[in-house]
Amino acid sequence: MLRDTVYILLSALAFALSTVFAKLVMNSSDISAMELTFLRFAAGFIAAAAYVAAKKVPLKPHNTQYVGLRAIFNVGAAVFFFLAVQYSTVTKSNMLNMTYPIFVFLLAPYINNEKVPVFHYLFLVLGMAGIYCIVTPDLSEFYLDKINKGDIYGLISGLLAGFAVAYLREARKNDSSSIILFYHMGIGTVITLFLASPNITLPSGAVLVYVILTTITSVAGQVFITAGYKSINAAPGALISCSRILIATLLGVAIFSDLLTLQLIYGGLLIAVSLVGISGIVDGIKNFWVKSE
Repeated sequence: MLRDTVYILLSALAFALSTVFAKLVMNSSDISAMELTFLRFAAGFIAAAAYVAAKKVPLKPHNTQYVGLRAIFNVGAAVFFFLAVQYSTVTKSNMLNMTYPIFVFLLAPYINNEKVPVFHYLFLVLGMAGIYCIVTPDLSEFYLDKINKGDIYGLISGLLAGFAVAYLREARKNDSSSIILFYHMGIGTVITLFLASPNITLPSGAVLVYVILTTITSVAGQVFITAGYKSINAAPGALISCSRILIATLLGVAIFSDLLTLQLIYGGLLIAVSLVGISGIVDGIKNFWVKSE
């Protein structure tokens, strides 16, 4: 359990850093989010293929369905996440992507066969309110044409990541991290190469360094989160992952001077409270007090 916790914490740090390096790339060059996504998957596939070849790992997964669904949904989540970074801020992109535990919570009864207490839907409402605060420029008015498309991409990435994590938990019950990553990175490489091929720009100089760093940290994040979900439940895993909100906010403000308004802070706090609620901590505290009385 402790090892899985550390892995998920490391994944949060790695994913936050990857957005910083990705933003530096896109601010300094014509390299698109789609190309960065392709480079991430290509590097990951090379690493995963080298590992399974060296260890002579059988390539046939035990549960092809869950491994495949994990890969497809995660590819979609990665594409929209990097699009969010391109068109929005590092802070908001990570906050909206981190709504994925809310969607894991909604999907748990149907994909993971986990019971969800009715009381937890209150935290779902708080999470939705947090999303509203983040994507709406002015709470007194709501016009779709005023919403940053990058924020919409961030929310879509959170939804798709919710499906990806739910299927990852099922895939980890029968298949190793190496097999899941091999197919995840392989499928991702093929799909994103097709999407990025019309506009590929060769990086150089400092941009090349940033590309390498965002690729390394992105792959590391996937490795850590895949390994971390071996035995940890979805709810605690989601709670630990929400540390990325704080890490990304600090990095976004410090490096890019991301605007940190009260409305944005409220939105981030509401999402964090929602994640704490659906993690089961509130139930644990309640049960502790009931037993101690």
